[in-house]
Amino acid sequence: MNAGGWTILVLSVGFVTFLFAWCIYKVLTAPAPGEKLHAQPGVDTHDRDD
Repeated sequence: MNAGGWTILVLSVGFVTFLFAWCIYKVLTAPAPGEKLHAQPGVDTHDRDD
């Protein structure tokens, strides 16, 4: 393989490796999600009529 092929190979593999590492970093350092309320407190949605 000539120098141009090696350059493209190293750049493409390096970019994909960097992108993978960046994505893993973003997932692992994401803030914890807050509590999600699906309805306002005190509203009876009648979804558990026993």
